[in-house]
Amino acid sequence: MTFHHFVNCFALAYAPYYLTYKYSGLYDYRAIWKCVQAGLFYILTQLIKMLILATFFPSADISESSSALEAVLRNTLDLIDFGGVYYVLNRIPGKGPGKVLVTGVGWGAAELFLNRFVLLWVGARGMEFDWKYLQLSFDANLSLVYFLSIAALVWLYSRNDFPSNLLPLVCIFLVGANYIPTFLDMLTRFFGVSGVLLLGIKTVMVMAVAAVSTVMFSVLN
Repeated sequence: MTFHHFVNCFALAYAPYYLTYKYSGLYDYRAIWKCVQAGLFYILTQLIKMLILATFFPSADISESSSALEAVLRNTLDLIDFGGVYYVLNRIPGKGPGKVLVTGVGWGAAELFLNRFVLLWVGARGMEFDWKYLQLSFDANLSLVYFLSIAALVWLYSRNDFPSNLLPLVCIFLVGANYIPTFLDMLTRFFGVSGVLLLGIKTVMVMAVAAVSTVMFSVLN
């Protein structure tokens, strides 16, 4: 039973990335190395953020009473990710849709491996069934949608031919998407929201960002 649970969790977490790569056209163009490069830039970006956090916001100096402020500061630092995504988009040759797919899949796959692989490998193989690992696997799917949406929004922002009157909307959704973890953290901290309900709220928010990015992306395609 636990082995089947482990297989189900891994399939739920990793299959969408493979299927996206396989059937989005990336497989036909042998873009695996480009996705790997995007993943490596994700790792480099996280190292830069960790260095900044360790230098300017050491955990030992932050008290429990200021933990909410710490969450805000950490998510503000996540704005660096947009710079990393922008850099990757500019380094990848090809048309816009291909750049967005490569960046989103590579970035998301690296995040999945670094942040969830060990948890699933150790936890989902435990002696007892636990729903939290299925939720963790489903959350990995949301991350794929999230990073594809962010890549699309950053690409739109960098385009000279994108309507200037829509640029503020792009910025609003980029910044808003960046602070989704802060909003969810506040719901948990002050209202006790957790589990499936918290995941459901995150799903609605990520899908809203995805819907807006899809509509705006269609303006140029």
